[in-house]
Formats: sequence, structure tokens, C-alpha cells
Amino acid sequence: MKFRDEYRDGAAARRLADAIAHTVTRPWTLMEVCGGQTHAIVRFGIDALLPPEITLVHGPGCPVCVTPEAYVDKAIEIADRAGVILCSFGDMLRVPGADGDLLAAKSRGADVRVVYSPLDAVAIARADPARQVVFFAVGFETTAPANAMAAVQARREGLTNFSMLVSHVLVPPAMRAVLEGPGNRVQGFLAAGHVCTIMGLAEYQPIAALYGVPIVATGFEPLDILEGVYLCIRQLEAGRAEVENQYSRAVTTAGNRAAQAVMAEVYRVIPRRWRGLGDIPDSGLGLSGAYADLDAERRFGAVVDGDDAAGECISGLVLRGERKPPECPAFGGRCTPERPLGVTMVSSEGACAAYYRYRGAA
Repeated sequence: MKFRDEYRDGAAARRLADAIAHTVTRPWTLMEVCGGQTHAIVRFGIDALLPPEITLVHGPGCPVCVTPEAYVDKAIEIADRAGVILCSFGDMLRVPGADGDLLAAKSRGADVRVVYSPLDAVAIARADPARQVVFFAVGFETTAPANAMAAVQARREGLTNFSMLVSHVLVPPAMRAVLEGPGNRVQGFLAAGHVCTIMGLAEYQPIAALYGVPIVATGFEPLDILEGVYLCIRQLEAGRAEVENQYSRAVTTAGNRAAQAVMAEVYRVIPRRWRGLGDIPDSGLGLSGAYADLDAERRFGAVVDGDDAAGECISGLVLRGERKPPECPAFGGRCTPERPLGVTMVSSEGACAAYYRYRGAA
């Protein structure tokens, strides 16, 4: 495919790996924040190309994985009501709540529909004005602008039967939470390139300065990731902690101003509970006062936060970069994509799913 194969060139990858090997002099642990980067690392064996001094750990970059049980439970409760159509991206259907998932709700008769765009949900509401249509809005800053535009469009059309159950989360506060965790071993970050495409780079600079960690906005192809590692290691070896932009073909310092503007109009920053990380201040987005009438929690009752169910799944440790999927005793045996014990095996962006798909059950 044009403009992709160039970033998968084997000879160029080996040259970057050699440059990293010649730069590193001591052990370093880096975290890639995005689940898409995790899948690329595992799929292409990027970690195997790196010298043994460098350890890559996987962060809370899977939006499906960090959506707490309470929001899944609320989505199920809403879907089970008569006269309601619950619209969601497909990955969310198998995410476990405290007592089942949306796929089980659909199997017992709830009208749960998979959509590929939030505007699909708006179209459903437009076509069926007698029923309430609720869009389950999840994701990081990457999906937040498009979901915000669904609210804007519904408002423009005067749709009174459309609402959103919003569980958006923000990446920088999660990075701070990882760095402040008692089990933290992260010394540098490969920041999620698509999030930086929307938000730019400025919000990472205080993190790099305060915690003394380099942060490199990084793309998703093998050469992107290897160059991101090289830039990060070069900073660490020089004793620097700055924000750099590897993904310059998509990321600018300022980000996407139009996307930021619609987010500022539709959302407000709120505390959010993350599955695996707990409560993080100022880490979520809820609907602003101007769009409060489109808030599904106002129409159907507020989400009641509770502790996520404990079990043998170690997905919380995986999301914090403290463990890798094969370190879980259930991985590949009692826990598979067909019989998942936790969210990191359910989601297509989950770290456990990546290891199982590309490296098998062993």
C-alpha cells in the first residue's frame, strides 16, 4: 500500500536498530501509550530487534480496555429498556460489566446496534423519532471530536430522541498516574501519535519537565516506532527530558485547532475512573452545560461508580505497564479471545489480544 510499505522497510529497520544499539549504554524502560503501537510492536517483532538493555512495556492506550464496569453496566441497563436503541462501536459489545456484556443484552432482545460512525447513530435517531437512540461514546482525544460533532449535528437538527452516554478519557492525566504509581518503572514514553494529531504537543511538556521523562510523539508503523525509541534513548543517554515529534507527517505542535474547538464547545473536563488505574482527577470528558440535554445520564439516571470486579485477570497491571500478558497464569489457557477473563484480551487494541494473535498461547 502506498505510503505504508515505506515505513515497513526491513533494511531501514535494521539500520535504526543498529543506531539504537550503538547509543544505549545502560538499561532503560519505555512505555508506548497506544494500543495500536502495542499491536505493531508485537506483530512485527520490534521488541526483538532492540538490544537487551531496552524494555518496552505497554500502557493504558486501549480506550475499550480502560472503560470502567460501571459505564458498561449503565449501557446494558439503558439497552434493556423498552423503546431504546443503544448504538456502539463493535469492540464495546464484549467488554464485561459486573453482570454480562452488551452482546448478551442483544441476545436476549435488546436493540443494540453496531455503528461505524457516531453520525450513524444520529441517522438512526432521525429515521426513528418514536424511539430513544443512545450512542455509547468512548475513546481518547482521537475519537472525541467526531463524537462531539454527532452532538452538534443532533442539536442542529433538533433531534430530541438522541443522547450520548459519554465515557471519554484523556491521555496526559493517565501518563501522570502511571508515573506516580508505586510500581512504576517507566523512564520514557512513546506518545500516541493520533492523540497528538488532535491535541498537539504542548500538554506533554509539563509532564516531561516535572517527572524528568522524555516524551516522543510516535507513529504506528515499524520505522515510526523504532525511530521513536531511538529519539527517546538518545535523550535518556544525554540526560535530557524533552518533548520530540517523530510523527511530523501527521502531528504539529499546535494540533488540530478545529477539533479542539468543537471539543471545548461540547465537553467539559471531569474526574474519571479508569479500569485498571482507578480514579484519576481531570482525566475525563463529560458533556458541557450547553449540551446537557443530550446527556444520557440525565435521561436514564447517573452512572453509579463501583470497584471493578477482582479476579485472576491481571489486566490492571498490564495497563499500568507493571506486567506483560504472558506473565498472567491464565494467559492462553483459561483466558483466550473466545473465553476472555479481562478487557485486554477482549479488545482488538488490547495487549493480551496482541500477544495471543501474533505470538500464540505459549
